[in-house]
Amino acid sequence: MNALPGGTADEARAPGTAGPAGGDAQPEGEGPSAVHVRGLVKTYSGVQAVNGIDLDIRRGEIFALLGPNGAGKTTTVEILEGYRSRDSGEVTVLGFDPARQRARVKNRVGIVLQSVGVEQYLTVRETITMYAGYFPQPRPVDEVIGLVGLEDKSGSRVIKLSGGQKRRLDVAIALVGNPELLFLDEPTTGFDPSARHEAWDVIKNLAALGKTVLLTTHYMDEAQYLADRVAVIAAGRIVAEGTPATLGNRELARARVRYRLPGHAAPPGDLAGPVQPDGFTEFTSEDVTQSLHRLTGWAIDTGVSLDGLEVIRPSLEDVYLSLTGAASGDDGGGQPEPARKAHGRKA
Repeated sequence: MNALPGGTADEARAPGTAGPAGGDAQPEGEGPSAVHVRGLVKTYSGVQAVNGIDLDIRRGEIFALLGPNGAGKTTTVEILEGYRSRDSGEVTVLGFDPARQRARVKNRVGIVLQSVGVEQYLTVRETITMYAGYFPQPRPVDEVIGLVGLEDKSGSRVIKLSGGQKRRLDVAIALVGNPELLFLDEPTTGFDPSARHEAWDVIKNLAALGKTVLLTTHYMDEAQYLADRVAVIAAGRIVAEGTPATLGNRELARARVRYRLPGHAAPPGDLAGPVQPDGFTEFTSEDVTQSLHRLTGWAIDTGVSLDGLEVIRPSLEDVYLSLTGAASGDDGGGQPEPARKAHGRKA
């Protein structure tokens, strides 16, 4: 949900929070980056949850932050939102320091948590109208309802909405304050496939409006579909960053070729490879075009059918598991982070 307005124009820096640390800081309210982070550090009880992170998120892009539980993902996002102080490092959000200028940030960002508590017996329109009243220049309520595709449900009570429709309402609440940057925390956790795709359409529409979106998710297909760029955090560090197609040099990885042969036919030795438990023969190739040409040419010449022939490159999930396993010693991440709650904070 959108953070509620309040506070002074320049709030005091949180205890233990470092100010701008270098000459490359963006001017306040300016710059090409919506989020700019250098050397971010946060420690709990002597354990570094965030250990020197550098990050830049461009205005108008959808950026996915991926990482296992305890990797430092939640701590990083809460520092960016202004709800948690940092120990050291430089952080600007929309050109302002969220720790010491939180009031300037609050009305320009929207936050959608995993679980948002709204009054169940208000209608969709009543709910959005109520939240619009918290902001000096909200978007028109009817426009917001249309943006999230709830026109047919505007008069329905929240309690009657499906899971996907409630998530649309969460996004509507975040949008009604007309924010420049939205934080989406695990936006489709627990959704069925249909509801997930509905939510994805809404998020894609946000980018079309020129909004910047910082998305956290455990679903690799979600990151693949939505994100312009992805960063993977493990053990408090960014271990890889790039587009979903190129993360971890995924596009350069050797391809696997799989096929199943009838009977005891045997292709040329370097195209044979071991037979897997599922009956498929598999081999890797650095020149897929040449290997497929030779393999299919042999099959045509000998009258053999290559059932289930496919070429496989490492998926985003394969790359993610490799990166996070190597960084965390295959223990599923670092120390547990403080739980993120929707209650007890104006968000």
